[in-house]
Amino acid sequence: MRRQVGDLTIGENGVALRGLMIRHLVLPNNIAGTDQFVRFVAEKLARSTFVNLMPQYRPENEAARRPELSRRITRQEYERAVDWARAAGLANAGLQT
Repeated sequence: MRRQVGDLTIGENGVALRGLMIRHLVLPNNIAGTDQFVRFVAEKLARSTFVNLMPQYRPENEAARRPELSRRITRQEYERAVDWARAAGLANAGLQT
């Protein structure tokens, strides 16, 4: 996809015009492999790839049956995800607080 559309281009009004943005949902206990994900993006795609780290996971439906997914992420877990993105050198990691 990145090879086809390139880095994200944003217009004057702040709206994305073209390009790749990857949205990644940070899960409790690093179940989504956020540390590996950010390294993959930095090493295999490009450090300039726009990445949106999303902290809004909410356990719903069957999540109650899986203890590792039965809670929201903590601030510390999200901050650790942000640290991993920065350590990987992702220049355009869109972070939410």
